[in-house]
Amino acid sequence: MANEKKVQSITDIEVDFAQWYTDVCRKAELVEYASVKGFTILRPYGYAIWENMQSIMDAEFKKTGHVNVAMPVLIPESLLKRAPECAWVTRGGNEKLEERLAFRPTSETMFCDHWANILQSYRELPMLYNQWCSVIRWEKTTRPFLRSREFWWQEGHTIHETAEEAIRETEQQLNCYADFYENVLAIPVVKGRKTDKEKFAGAEATYTVECMMKDRKALQGATSHYFGDKFSRAYDVTFTGRDNTIQYPHQTSWGSTTRMIGAVIMTHGDNNGLVLPPKIAPIQVLVLPIAQHKAGVLEGAGALRDRLKAAGLRVKMDDSDNSMGWKCAEYEMKGVPLRVECGPRDLENGQCVLVRRYDGEKIVCPLEDLEQTVKAQLELIHKGMYDKARENLLSHTYEAHSLEEAKELQSKNGGFIKTMWCGDVECEKRMKDEAGMSSRCMPLEQEDLDDVCPICGKPAKKMIYWGVAY
Repeated sequence: MANEKKVQSITDIEVDFAQWYTDVCRKAELVEYASVKGFTILRPYGYAIWENMQSIMDAEFKKTGHVNVAMPVLIPESLLKRAPECAWVTRGGNEKLEERLAFRPTSETMFCDHWANILQSYRELPMLYNQWCSVIRWEKTTRPFLRSREFWWQEGHTIHETAEEAIRETEQQLNCYADFYENVLAIPVVKGRKTDKEKFAGAEATYTVECMMKDRKALQGATSHYFGDKFSRAYDVTFTGRDNTIQYPHQTSWGSTTRMIGAVIMTHGDNNGLVLPPKIAPIQVLVLPIAQHKAGVLEGAGALRDRLKAAGLRVKMDDSDNSMGWKCAEYEMKGVPLRVECGPRDLENGQCVLVRRYDGEKIVCPLEDLEQTVKAQLELIHKGMYDKARENLLSHTYEAHSLEEAKELQSKNGGFIKTMWCGDVECEKRMKDEAGMSSRCMPLEQEDLDDVCPICGKPAKKMIYWGVAY
């Protein structure tokens, strides 16, 4: 059964969620700690998951006209207006540098510096750039994927002739992230706008997709920012407009990171390890020959593997001399979505057995229907995982009409607490100080829960989500 624990080296999810998470990251061979404090090594299996994410997202970005670029990893100190959490280079070889260079924490300044040098006319706009790279932020407390001193990400940076175009870009990319989370990662999200307190420094508006993990904590999944022309003015990025006047372009940026792997672990994982959505799984189907020492079994299993590979699936056959128990536990730990078992009797009867990772369901499959049945099962697996995660989100989202009620609901249940809000930052701070919750977002799909703010009693302006977040 799916709920039978097979891997004793993983802490139970119910006992210590944080330790369970770290155990899965390491036992599933996703990451290992590096000799530099706060840094991790993204191991081949973890990197393969990131590559699959990257491949799917990159294709979606290109559909909307974005192109990839590569900016330098070092940023001159003179370009950084503020430099929190930066790591600095002060020497090159044996010589002291005239100006300190920061390892990029994000690249808005470098893009602006580049655009200031190359942009001439409105005819060159929009410029729709994206970069796949790593960045460094000198975090005090680190945890694999969720917060580390170096992490991999994509950062989109675009400039536009008008504010309307830039705002459309910001919203488009927010929807792109939401679609990716739901249709690829099987994670439901709440789309919304960040408060002024929580938005990106310098942004006119920051939009976010917020997710709920299995322990009912919130995770910010990805963000999309509209800057207006603030950065353009600060870095003197100009172009000659249609009316032959000098104008400032309107800018956006948007990003998602390897934190998405952490989101997958904490949304779908269980006491046997990873549970991967099929679209990002490095191995979508595992073929396991049963009693492989018997005549014809390895050949029969190999034929099934080859058929599934020819059908465009990522497939592995384990014909090692490890025991069946070890193999099942190993690939459940790695979250392989579907297992195909075939032994002498199965082959004799013209069938095989499919075993789903996320719920342990077994399906007898006629060999002539193998390809279509496996593909159908992978689709059902995605839907089942999404529905399960959505139920967790919906059943742990609560409505509150007072600060005390919000505090009690969070203390008792965790999850998202939704209330009305007057828009005053002092009420936002009070919710944090007294209930331990930060504002997650003002959802795009608004509800009218009350007429007044439950914190101060003033007229309410927006409905807002609160939560305890990673």
